[in-house]
Amino acid sequence: MSENLLTCIQAPMKGGTLRRLLQLGVLLFVLLGWPSANAYALQGFTGVHDPSNIVKEGNKYWIFATGRGIYNMYSTDLINWTPSPRAVFANNTYPSWITTKVPGFTGDFWAPECIFMNGKYYLYYSCSTFGSKVSAIGLATNMTLDPASPNYKWEDQGEVVSTNSSSDVNAIDPAVFRDANNDVWFTYGSFFGGIRMTQLNATTGKPLGSTTYAVANENPEAAYLTKNGSYYYLFINRGACCNGVNSTYYIVVGRSTAPTGPFLDQNGVSLNSGGGTLVLNVSGRYVGPGHTGIFEEGGVSYFSHHYYDGEDNGAPKLGLAKLTWTSAGWPSVSRDWVAAGRYEIKSQNSNLVWDAWGCTGVAGQMVAQGTPAGLNCQRWDFAALGDGEYKITNALGGLAANVAGCSAAAGAKLQLDTYTGTACQRFTIDRANDGTLVFASANGNRVVEVPNASTTAGQQLGLWDYNGCTCQRWSLTNVGVLASANRKILTGISVYPQPASTRGFTVELGSQKVGEATQIVVTDLKGAVVYRREFSKQLATLTIDAALQPGVYQVEVRRGELATSQKLVVL
Repeated sequence: MSENLLTCIQAPMKGGTLRRLLQLGVLLFVLLGWPSANAYALQGFTGVHDPSNIVKEGNKYWIFATGRGIYNMYSTDLINWTPSPRAVFANNTYPSWITTKVPGFTGDFWAPECIFMNGKYYLYYSCSTFGSKVSAIGLATNMTLDPASPNYKWEDQGEVVSTNSSSDVNAIDPAVFRDANNDVWFTYGSFFGGIRMTQLNATTGKPLGSTTYAVANENPEAAYLTKNGSYYYLFINRGACCNGVNSTYYIVVGRSTAPTGPFLDQNGVSLNSGGGTLVLNVSGRYVGPGHTGIFEEGGVSYFSHHYYDGEDNGAPKLGLAKLTWTSAGWPSVSRDWVAAGRYEIKSQNSNLVWDAWGCTGVAGQMVAQGTPAGLNCQRWDFAALGDGEYKITNALGGLAANVAGCSAAAGAKLQLDTYTGTACQRFTIDRANDGTLVFASANGNRVVEVPNASTTAGQQLGLWDYNGCTCQRWSLTNVGVLASANRKILTGISVYPQPASTRGFTVELGSQKVGEATQIVVTDLKGAVVYRREFSKQLATLTIDAALQPGVYQVEVRRGELATSQKLVVL
């Protein structure tokens, strides 16, 4: 391998030579283990390069990627990914025809693609050597993707297409698309000669004939075809991949009324002439996004790709973003799964909600789970910061959810504090397969959970490694408009006597101007509402005739968008 590498270094750095030379470094890290900080969950699984489209079998989602013997992994929730216990070609044994077609091939397969047809899985893969057009794409089939199944066996179907040093295209980066009338279309190619399209036999998975169509040029790679409405869309990469944080890879798209093109961008420029409407480029920590895949389930479209993590030494990782379509029929990809707005955040484990416990809205107040009571301190304003990160502030007082001490440690607790934009006040949100959400601290990537899966109101929220517990899953209910950034806590309110009797107590509004009705909400320590009443806007002294049992309560006073809370002891 070092001799081949030396040959590449000494040769002129043209297109695919540069790309594959750079990819050598990435591949070595994938095979030997990428040196990185601990990754606890989410965006994304380290060591993933050139991911295939997601394929689902049973309750598992599978992805194949560049690596020795064809690297693959699975997930049960689209959040956490687990390496398969075996590669497709185990122990570096692979079909002998490959070395005949590609002398010098050593078992490092590139850019696989998988599709389910005719009751089995068709897996396409690339065989090549760095900086060479001597390449081949092969096909293996299997009845199942589960290595534990007795039916698990990859069967070689031989060559699909191959190229040599004099070919006008390079046989790598396969992608397959089957349209509504069961026509199967195959794209492949790279810097060397651009991208080609041909039709496959829907039964054999091999080319239907010898006709190919040039559909993208000017140094494209990693093509992916799909259809939306009346158009076929071809996604490709341009730029240089495989160089970590220095990669310049980016994804563009063109569309056509025919799967064979021509594919034009929004300005009418063909992909064959260097055109392409931008879909995804470097943004924040996400450098060099590449190798499009689209998976649809439950009305949601997931846009899979790899990227180089700028906050983790450029490690290649799997990313899942949200794909939507504009009214003009063009794809839009975003890492933001939640629209800006005001929400209640409910635990899927306890059905309790995020609660600024004590309902005072002051700095240091712990963020706990509480019984839903419609209180402002149980409502949270989400502001998208880009790249899937959010600022989350409490509707009572406007302070931000914050990891205490800015800790990234397991067990660190959530509390309120003034928003300053630090990583411990920013949260990445990802969507699981069931529609629930996972919140991860941007400082360390551990996720927000209810510790010990507690169902008790008042349990402070904290961080932990992702493990799929429902105590780490959340759902949102939109409850209105965003809070004002300049909102102030209601002041000058007196609640007396302290302690109060079981017959009731008094609320004095002090210098508050008349003209707004006042609402009083009393909750017990479990967050349950035990008294609620709205008083006339003319009243400044309110007599609360609640028949309360001895104990400790929280009294919230609301006037318009302003509110305050005080503790009340009843004897």
